[in-house]
Amino acid sequence: MNNINNKKIIINTKQHYLELYEDDKLIGHYPVAVGKNSTPTPTGNFEVLLKRINPGGVLGSRWIQFTWKTHGIHGTNQPWLIGQSVSHGCVRMFNKDVEEVYAQVQVGTPIQIISSVKSINPKDNSQINPQPDSNHIIYTVKSGDTLYKISTNYNISISQLVELNQIKDPNMIYPGQKLKIPK
Repeated sequence: MNNINNKKIIINTKQHYLELYEDDKLIGHYPVAVGKNSTPTPTGNFEVLLKRINPGGVLGSRWIQFTWKTHGIHGTNQPWLIGQSVSHGCVRMFNKDVEEVYAQVQVGTPIQIISSVKSINPKDNSQINPQPDSNHIIYTVKSGDTLYKISTNYNISISQLVELNQIKDPNMIYPGQKLKIPK
């Protein structure tokens, strides 16, 4: 795979996230919706094949194609479905997130799609299981959770949660997202 700009995308369909790396350093972590059981998102190694601005309809503001069977990463006109397995195999993102990723990748950028409760180490593609350190626990966001509710339950400020977890938009947490919480 040709990777001129040293970027790489890793998508985990079980954990509903897309991560963008540059030189093996995480530069973006985004919630996604993926394929449902009857039309799953394909797993394996792919690359960006085609990019389109404003593809129209349900595809939101950007289209990043990664298979010739027309699977892609795209925006959505149904943002409330992010974090779920509901698509026909594509990877849906909030429009603002897909625009950010779109601007940083080019045709040829590698995309690795896994379906695992573990994460991938981008340096050697080994699976890692994010473990809490001695000062934190890992909380899995549930449907109906808000940062306010989580912060109240764990006696931590919202601003501490946002900073510790590098949350870009405090209104956009999603079911299945993993958050570090101080012990």
